[in-house]
Amino acid sequence: MAPWRVAMRTFCAAAEKAAAPAASSRWETLKNSKAGVWCRSLISDYKEACREMVVGAWERPFKATVYVTLLGGAWACFCTKPDHSSFEAALLERSNQLGLLSPWIRNASSDGHVQSLVKLRNEGRLRHASLGLLSLVYCANYDPDATLYEARCSNLSMPWWEFPQRVLDVGFAGRWWFLDSKMQAYDVNEEEFKHLPAHMQVTSPPSVEEVERNERLHKESWLALTVEDEEKDTNVVDREEERVSVKSPIKPLKEEHTQA
Repeated sequence: MAPWRVAMRTFCAAAEKAAAPAASSRWETLKNSKAGVWCRSLISDYKEACREMVVGAWERPFKATVYVTLLGGAWACFCTKPDHSSFEAALLERSNQLGLLSPWIRNASSDGHVQSLVKLRNEGRLRHASLGLLSLVYCANYDPDATLYEARCSNLSMPWWEFPQRVLDVGFAGRWWFLDSKMQAYDVNEEEFKHLPAHMQVTSPPSVEEVERNERLHKESWLALTVEDEEKDTNVVDREEERVSVKSPIKPLKEEHTQA
């Protein structure tokens, strides 16, 4: 058994020595090939670019801060860009808000804008376009599933110069700006106040003193009355009743004595 083990060890050592030059030769061949040279040059270029970027940021921190801020803002706008489903959800929410109000209270501008958007949505004419940092919602002439000749013919499609007129809303930074601006005073019907004088149509916000006074009075109205205040009130009421009771029976007594 011992000679057999010695022979196996000798054979394994010889095989390892023979395989080592072969492996090293293959690695050298791969490094010196065209693909290896291209990969090494690409890695060296990226390494040099990263080094120059770090050195430039260290030498010009203000410029580097501006670039990083712009890139971070662009990335934030891209991540928070609303999509078509968010527009439909916002439209349905605004429609429900107006539906909870009486027609006499709704703002005509808000109601008309939301109703027109809902009508276009029901007709399937709302389209969504993503422009990277922002989104656009515009109206089309026909539903995408329509099989009419006018809807399918490319020569009769919407010309590009009419696109700005068809834009209905702009989505940026997680908001739909046109829809939000139309819904700012959706519960104020301006038609109710158009017959009032000009000085009554314009309202000014209250001053700081008036706001503080109203808040103080509101807080005081919730305070419980103390015993002293209740006693004072009862004493005042009793005194008033005594005065009335004293004054009222004197006149009839005097009249009776005079008659007698």
